[in-house]
Amino acid sequence: MSRDTTSDDADRPTTTLAFVCVQNAGRSQMATAFAERERARRGRGDVAILTGGTDPADHVHSEVVDAMADLGVDVSDRTPREVTFEELRDADYVVTMGCAAEDVCPAGWAGENRDWALDDPDGRPQSEVAAIRDDIEARVAALFDELDRGD
Repeated sequence: MSRDTTSDDADRPTTTLAFVCVQNAGRSQMATAFAERERARRGRGDVAILTGGTDPADHVHSEVVDAMADLGVDVSDRTPREVTFEELRDADYVVTMGCAAEDVCPAGWAGENRDWALDDPDGRPQSEVAAIRDDIEARVAALFDELDRGD
C-alpha cells in the first residue's frame, strides 16, 4: 500500500507503521523506539511511525525505561497517548502487542494487522523485561527487513 511520497525518499511511497497497545507505556513504546532507530539506520525516511494506546497510562513503565537504557535508548521523556481509529485507518501495518484493542477494531484498517502476542512488562523482573525488549527488537528488525525486500 502506498501513501504520499516524502522529500527524504522520493523514490518510495510512504509506509505507515502503527504500534498499539492498551496503555502505550511498555511494549508499544519499545517497538516505536526500535522502529525509529531502524528507520534512521536504514535510511528509510519513507517510513512513518505512529504509536498509541486505547487507555493510555500516565507515564512509560519504569521497568521499560531501565531496560531500554541498558541498550542506550532513552524513552524516559516519552508520554503515552491515546490512539484513534482515524489515525489507524490508513496505516499499512497495525501491530498490536498481545493486548486487547477492541476500541480500534481492525476490521476498518486499510493495511495489515499483526498481533505479536507479547507479555506485558509492567511489574516484571528486569530479566523478563529484557527478554520482552529483545523479542520486540528482533521483531521490529524483521519487519524492516520485509519493508526493505518489498514484501
